[in-house]
Amino acid sequence: MLLTSAQLEGLRGKLIVSAQAYPGEPMRLPQTMAQVAASAVIGGAAAVRVQGLADIQFTRSAVEVPVIGLFKDGHERVFITPTVHHALAVAQAGAHIVALDGTRRERPDGKSLEQTIRAVHQNSGALVMADCGSLGDALAAAEAGADLIGTTLAGYTGERAKTEGPDLELISQIAGAGLERPLVAEGRIHTPAQARAAVDAGAFAVVVGTAITHPATITSWFGDALAAD
Repeated sequence: MLLTSAQLEGLRGKLIVSAQAYPGEPMRLPQTMAQVAASAVIGGAAAVRVQGLADIQFTRSAVEVPVIGLFKDGHERVFITPTVHHALAVAQAGAHIVALDGTRRERPDGKSLEQTIRAVHQNSGALVMADCGSLGDALAAAEAGADLIGTTLAGYTGERAKTEGPDLELISQIAGAGLERPLVAEGRIHTPAQARAAVDAGAFAVVVGTAITHPATITSWFGDALAAD
């Protein structure tokens, strides 16, 4: 799916909402996630990020903003759109942007990140967002041809400590590296103030998921606060 440069530029300084539910949860239905995504768009989301082929398809029909799609396979090591097969399936499902693991770790199919990105570019009109965990990842992903760089995996690959909120230091490092690619801040952004801080640190756009679209977690925050001594 082709996303024009003007549409991509339209995401600058804007909010992207991730609508995902974990397996076994009541909301883990493609139609439901599409409705959640559409509700986020009503609230001002400039783009949405969804997981799973059916979720992508339903969401494409439910919203008129760019859809970032991914395919989670497993929950350890490289599991976010981990192979060329997964990446092409996400693009064919209708994602404007294919989000995939953009780290320097070995991929399950033995393909390099560059080969994976090239396959998406050659076989679809989709752009590629590399979910990175460090400055080294971001530099390598840009060299491999990624169209957007995300901080999604900061704190989850062992290269950097897991910060309480967004990794603002990493955002600042990548923003200052001169990669000339949109930098999307993602991961542990739980408040409007943190979202603003991410943009101030150099992010092109900000992804918020749990704090907007995951009722179980949001409810637990309030419950824990009330239960505290």
